Amino acid sequence: MPLKPLEIQNSRFLLEYTQTFARQHLAGHQLRCFHIDKVRFDYQQRRWRSEYFDLPYCNGDFIILTPKEILTRDDAWINQSDLIDQFTQIRTALPDDALRAQVNDYFLSRLNEKSTGKERRSAALSTIEQFHEILDYYIQKKERDAPLAHTVSDEKVRATHRQFVENVKVLVSEYLADSGFYEHGDSYQESLKRVAYLKHVIEDNDGYRVFYIDGKPIKRESDLQTMFRLTWYATSFDVNSEVNNGRGPVDYKVSKGRRDKSLVEFKLATNTGLRRNLKNQVEIYQQANDTSKSIKVILYFSDSEFENVSKILRELKLNGREDVVLIDASRETKISASKA
Repeated sequence: MPLKPLEIQNSRFLLEYTQTFARQHLAGHQLRCFHIDKVRFDYQQRRWRSEYFDLPYCNGDFIILTPKEILTRDDAWINQSDLIDQFTQIRTALPDDALRAQVNDYFLSRLNEKSTGKERRSAALSTIEQFHEILDYYIQKKERDAPLAHTVSDEKVRATHRQFVENVKVLVSEYLADSGFYEHGDSYQESLKRVAYLKHVIEDNDGYRVFYIDGKPIKRESDLQTMFRLTWYATSFDVNSEVNNGRGPVDYKVSKGRRDKSLVEFKLATNTGLRRNLKNQVEIYQQANDTSKSIKVILYFSDSEFENVSKILRELKLNGREDVVLIDASRETKISASKA
């Protein structure tokens, strides 16, 4: 798939950033010169240009570094969704009385008493397109709030570092390294063993703590998927996330060659599509990936979530199956042995 211009600019920035860092901090034998295609577009010759970069490498392939300051898992500080969310506040705060009246009239003329939330957002977007002054006011407001943006961004970077570096490091070094966790079977048994051991660590060895940041449980499936991937250390298996072979991306595909492959799907108990996923989605993924082996992992944080999941499993006749694993990450049920 061809890269978009913005993606090309970003990739070149990261290549140059990595090269500068590597030349300053790595030894010569840790670098190789790589020929990278389509790094720069020559507008005069109307063709892509390739360039050479000195980059760190692993297993024969280059590594690209990303400054943690630009990492984010959320929308940009200025974005369309936020603009529409703040539309009501903005249209009532416009300093020009005449403009404010025109904006309100235009917006309200596109609604009625039965308008849905989707229709209101569509009307808001139409009003913004008609009155560009709204966008100007929004950008000025966001610029005034820039110090807050930096504070929020810094805190997200720190939280991400704790979650994916410090917490996972503890999980690997204190719980997994000396446990036999990294011994290999086939892809299904290996994946099932890792899931089962993670369940044991989380439920019985205070491993559940890695799923909490500042006392609050992680409530994003993408975070759980990332933490699972980081535990696949020193493995000969090919572990890929978001593999899409035609019927949508599966969380993880673990394989060794063409014949040995298994799928692992992670879901939060609060996921509104949990029933549908358990009933149909994984089977569709299995057909697309030419495998009959899959594991479904569900993480819950409270008794009410557990009861809801158990009800769904009973109705779908999936309770008690080896390939459906429930993990209890609630803090309330972890009673000290001295108090039990």
